[in-house]
Amino acid sequence: MSANDCQHPPEYWTIHGLWPDKAEDCNRTWHFNVTEIKDLLSDMRQCWPDVLHSSLNCTHFWKHEWEKHGTCAATLQVLNSQKKYFGKALELYKHLDLNSCLLKAGIKPGSSYYQMTAIKEALTRFYGVTPKIQCLPPEEGEKAQTIGQIEFCFSKELQLRNCTALKGESDPVQVDLRLGTRELSVCSDALPTYYPSQVQDHK
Repeated sequence: MSANDCQHPPEYWTIHGLWPDKAEDCNRTWHFNVTEIKDLLSDMRQCWPDVLHSSLNCTHFWKHEWEKHGTCAATLQVLNSQKKYFGKALELYKHLDLNSCLLKAGIKPGSSYYQMTAIKEALTRFYGVTPKIQCLPPEEGEKAQTIGQIEFCFSKELQLRNCTALKGESDPVQVDLRLGTRELSVCSDALPTYYPSQVQDHK
């Protein structure tokens, strides 16, 4: 999108973050230190790139994710260091393998439009839980929303669980991602859904 510096978007799903519910900036004195994850850097660059600012060093994005979310996740022993936090996120990402799941269901990036219910059903059938799928709403004159983010929810034991809101909660995970002038929001079941192969292919 023109408002961003997305030069070479990856042609596969990447990680945005690993976020505890309703927590951010838990320990402002626990600063990000890239040397603690040096043996993860190859996987980090591939699986967790900064797609919105591709010319910047990715460490800026990882620093943001650690300081905002990782310092809160660190209350769990399994995530209580930078290496554990980023390493576990990579492990969960690889275990989910969203790219091949959607392909196996016949949902391919490109020029086709899909019904959101078909995408949801494929993911729920494959993983046994309901994820939260977010889209960019149609621009003026467009008829379709564009799929932008798929969130999976986990228990504190890092077991997959449904992403449905609990009684009394409006939304279990508030997204903090903005793309251009439009924000991602929960996808509408009523609109056709575009699954782009590359951001710049879809005007």
